[in-house]
Amino acid sequence: MHSAIHEIINSTEKRIKTLYEAEDRPTLNGNTQGIEKIIEAIHSKKNSGKVPIIAEVKPASPSMKIMDISPEEAGKIAIDMENAGAVAISVLTEPEFFEGSIDNLKAVREAISLPVLRKDFIIDKVQFDEVRSDLILLIAGLLGEKLEDLIEYARSKGFEPLVEVHNKEELIEVLENSSAKIVGINNRDLTTLEVDIATTEVLIPIIKKYDRRTGKDHLVISESGVHTPEDVRRMMRAGADAILIGTSIVKDGDIYRKTKELVDALDGNRE
Repeated sequence: MHSAIHEIINSTEKRIKTLYEAEDRPTLNGNTQGIEKIIEAIHSKKNSGKVPIIAEVKPASPSMKIMDISPEEAGKIAIDMENAGAVAISVLTEPEFFEGSIDNLKAVREAISLPVLRKDFIIDKVQFDEVRSDLILLIAGLLGEKLEDLIEYARSKGFEPLVEVHNKEELIEVLENSSAKIVGINNRDLTTLEVDIATTEVLIPIIKKYDRRTGKDHLVISESGVHTPEDVRRMMRAGADAILIGTSIVKDGDIYRKTKELVDALDGNRE
């Protein structure tokens, strides 16, 4: 795994220690319909001939600062994304390397009616009490044998996990040994941090074959490296149910226009 990932995990572990030490630590209870909401929204969008885009409120990545995003600005960005036809909104909450925040997520949930995904490095159960969202990212390659326990715990707390994989080995482990319903294929290699959207094209057939054999029906999200309408069409041809896009939307400068361009990527390109 790349050294940058180890640095992020070390930083996350320090945050977790602070959470455990807090005297007024919150506890979240309740139940959301994350899986039902996102499935219905994705199918509805696809049936209308549009692309299910999960648009991301993304201030930065470890290699690139995109823009400062305050909670107020996060809410405005999410409204533009929703108005442009996004099917859900992803919000980064990792503060040091991605410059995200819990407050940004809260502001987005208050501003829109779409399902909201929390993107962070979730490695401990205490993190589920930080903030409410419909969906929450769990990274298979970081969690290993802890994955299924955290999937079950997430659901008990009212979250539906988006379980992220990066390669064939992780994918097979998730399919065969977890109860994941939503699988995110991240096109970024965690060893080199290089991005290749062909990763989605390689891994989706494995999921489809597994589902045909077992009668299951995983929802598949392609993540990272999708920037243009042609990239979007390529991922949809590969069999993605939805596409998570952050950098190219926020970096564009016109959130509404860029989001709509990607949502409308299939217009005039029926195959």
